Amino acid sequence: MGTQHKRNKREDTMPNRREFVSTLASAAAGIYLQTPATRREVLVGRKRVKVIDVHCHCVIDVAEIIKGTKLTNAGGGGGGGGGVLGPARRQAMDQQGIEVQARRINGYWWYAADRDLAKRIVQTQNEGLAKWVAAHPDRFVAFASVALQHPDLAAEQLEDAVKRLGLRGASIGGHVNGEDLSLLKYDPFWAKAAELGVLVFMHPGGAVNIIKEGALRGRGELGNIMGNPLETTYFLSSLIFDGTLDKFPGLNICASHAGGYLPSYLGRTEVACDVRANANCANKRRPRDYFKREITIDTMVFSDEGLRHLVAEMGVGQIMYGTDIPFNWPVGVDLVLRASFLSDADKEAILGGNAARLLRLAQAGTV
Repeated sequence: MGTQHKRNKREDTMPNRREFVSTLASAAAGIYLQTPATRREVLVGRKRVKVIDVHCHCVIDVAEIIKGTKLTNAGGGGGGGGGVLGPARRQAMDQQGIEVQARRINGYWWYAADRDLAKRIVQTQNEGLAKWVAAHPDRFVAFASVALQHPDLAAEQLEDAVKRLGLRGASIGGHVNGEDLSLLKYDPFWAKAAELGVLVFMHPGGAVNIIKEGALRGRGELGNIMGNPLETTYFLSSLIFDGTLDKFPGLNICASHAGGYLPSYLGRTEVACDVRANANCANKRRPRDYFKREITIDTMVFSDEGLRHLVAEMGVGQIMYGTDIPFNWPVGVDLVLRASFLSDADKEAILGGNAARLLRLAQAGTV
């Protein structure tokens, strides 16, 4: 496949920002019809705990910045519905018993921007996020956007977001225009994230970097339910086997949607370097070891057995609560609260304690 064809394919499959915003608004409609009078109190035993949601979406208006550029259609407008901070979002949080949300912007369409445009897009997004957080500091924190297609710039943007704006880490995609993030060119970003000791939240976009065009079309929205976990699995595997996590041992990466398929398929991954002569592994430790330190995941598995398996493979300390708000997935704190295999201390850690530690929130577990 020629270079130009690959480029055209990426442009054809690049998420359309207007469609994303419309989806946010539609998803929000089902969540925000009810207006609870009071905030749900989440109790573990008789102790009220702080619930922190590490996986939720939002939008910031950059329409004027990208107007007239090649990203006009990809970037779209500002948002609406559940994507914007406001009473509807707080009502949904209150209804579910969520005390704090870590907000982030995804789609990563700005990875196609040149350096100057990328600077302006990311600055507007990060300053917009910081403004919303400052208006409601007891309910929200945020992850910074970065322009990973310019790795040195991404490192600068992350440092500015953390030190000047008070954001808690970075939100990134699983690839940059088809390129693996384990390539040497992305080391400046990883080095800065490790230096700052902040959480990097990875969210996939349908595995367009892996599968052939049109492979996941058809019923069932396979690009989401299969493509997203596949992209996450590939992203994590590349960072492990290419040695990125060894070069930057201070990294903390949260992989969305429960880490994709990898936590449920660690056995085959674990022995690949031992039994496959052509594996050419660069990792210095066993793959499972990275799931005990550098890699964390959210709780987006929807079943008691799924959560039990994640705990068995990764340990309680590597799992954080996530909802994917405003998208309409069957999530809720009761999955954790009703888990008979978890102690009270385990439940506190998953619902908020682990996130409080990694996001550097003042109170680690209780309110």
